[in-house]
Amino acid sequence: MKNSQPSFRNKKGRKNYPPQKQKITKKPLTADSLSKQLPVVSSDNKKGNEDLIYGRHSVIEALKGDRQINRLWITNKLRYTPQFYSLLQTAKKNGTVIDEVGTHRLDLLTSGGNHQGIAAQTAPYSYWELPDLIEQAKTKTKSPVIVIADGIEDPHNLGAIIRTAEALGMQGLVIPQRRASGVTSTVMKVAAGALEHLPIARVVNLAQAIEELKKAEFWIYGTTAASSKLLHTIDFQGAIGLVVGSEGKGIGLLTQRCCDELVSIPLLGKTPSLNASVATAIALYEISRQRQSQLLKPRQDS
Repeated sequence: MKNSQPSFRNKKGRKNYPPQKQKITKKPLTADSLSKQLPVVSSDNKKGNEDLIYGRHSVIEALKGDRQINRLWITNKLRYTPQFYSLLQTAKKNGTVIDEVGTHRLDLLTSGGNHQGIAAQTAPYSYWELPDLIEQAKTKTKSPVIVIADGIEDPHNLGAIIRTAEALGMQGLVIPQRRASGVTSTVMKVAAGALEHLPIARVVNLAQAIEELKKAEFWIYGTTAASSKLLHTIDFQGAIGLVVGSEGKGIGLLTQRCCDELVSIPLLGKTPSLNASVATAIALYEISRQRQSQLLKPRQDS
């Protein structure tokens, strides 16, 4: 049977037929294809998401704080609740772009994180200069406590340390620039808003930072399992710098040499060590307990 399509001859005399129309098939919408339509937000082990926060407590504290919020994604259900409505109106006046989205889009933005129906893109976190942190700490109280984290690599641990330190009324945190977690979206989420109230200094050289604290009359305590001096036997007075070690490795030898005194948490069970954030919480609570006890002591008449 002859082809009924019209044909024409080319220069060589061969018959050519018009090209067939290609069938266009729509590809199914996948999470991967949808993510291309969203702002570029990577996971914590990549650059680019340090300015993304999510979760109700974290976002509320950011909205109340001084940091500029560039964009905010929120579900319809949450947007008009009394908890958020007035804060969102203020943020909108300050130039924040507010997008009403579904939970699926928030899942993609937060890489499956527990966003609780809200996420925000803020201006990048601004670390404090150490001298400024020290000055503010001494302005707030005569006996400030600054936590020094020696190489905390797990953002969950760092977030938990920030939350505990702020909740117990400590005045700041010092972290190293290398081989340690910085302030990421996971840190912000775990800190649950405490990051907006606890100043953090990020230093190039931790040993030099400790020496700077010493010059400012801070007494430096290092927590280590090897010390014979037990935490509850130490009289924590004056300005204190508390050094806490990384997961598994503890405090480095150079950092230990910089400490004025090494203390340990007594462990009675068979478990040889504690999680970094748990150990920090115990040490900070002991310092806080002693200071509260001093305040509650009745004055003796002369």
